[in-house]
Amino acid sequence: MTLNQYTPELLSQAYKSACMDELQALKPGNVHIFADGHGMTIHDFIKSADVTADIITNPNLSLGERVFYAVEATQQAVAQNTNLGVLLLCAPLIEAAYRLRPSQTFEQSLHDTLNQTTVSDAQWVSKAIVLANPAGLGTVKQGDVHDAMALNLLELMQLAQFKDRIAWNYANAYSDIMWFGINRYRDAMLKWEKPAWAATALYLGLLSGQADTHIVRKFGETTARTVMQEASDLELLYWQTSNPKLMQKPLLNWDVSLKQRGINPGTSADFVVATLLAENLLKNV
Repeated sequence: MTLNQYTPELLSQAYKSACMDELQALKPGNVHIFADGHGMTIHDFIKSADVTADIITNPNLSLGERVFYAVEATQQAVAQNTNLGVLLLCAPLIEAAYRLRPSQTFEQSLHDTLNQTTVSDAQWVSKAIVLANPAGLGTVKQGDVHDAMALNLLELMQLAQFKDRIAWNYANAYSDIMWFGINRYRDAMLKWEKPAWAATALYLGLLSGQADTHIVRKFGETTARTVMQEASDLELLYWQTSNPKLMQKPLLNWDVSLKQRGINPGTSADFVVATLLAENLLKNV
């Protein structure tokens, strides 16, 4: 696919499709078609996707502007933070699609996009983070989003990479998505041929492979490691079954357990959306 074939309409549809497909997957501890949670409903997420699709893919906005105005639209629509992580992860993927040249791979375009972010991008993203006010947002000595910003967006994310997995992926070429996520999703699709089942497998893989930084910020490393082990135990059973419907009861039981403890693996869910978007875009390269 050449640059001018990635139209705003195509990208908007790819983004909305990723958001909707993620909601169809049973993701314990998160909001999904089987259960709401944490004061949020599935309709909040559907509305958030609807109001942000044309903004996050607007070719006349910069990467940072897309994130800010999409967060602003979300706040106006649902009055809570349903998608900051999704927007932060999806904005560079969409920018890479717009920038893609015939001589490049999508991965090369994404690399260039991340390395060519600006101070303005960082300023807009900082404003978006403050507006969304995610759980566990504190202050830091350098690169604090509340302060005047003199770093570009990649530099800002590099400073935060050991505290936040989204930032880590900015600093490491989106490897959780472009390497692990896409391969895990494709393996699951080969096994079960059902997008919702494959997305659940992806979620479990992400959650068992890395401490979810949303959990770390709210509850600490020990709780995050406990959730990782719980995810790993269920993931092993999930991949052993030929029919994931048989795993619905234990997954829902874990869903209830996590929500009773107030635990939301939100970062892992964000990566599911971004991986599904990347897969949608790669299908069109």
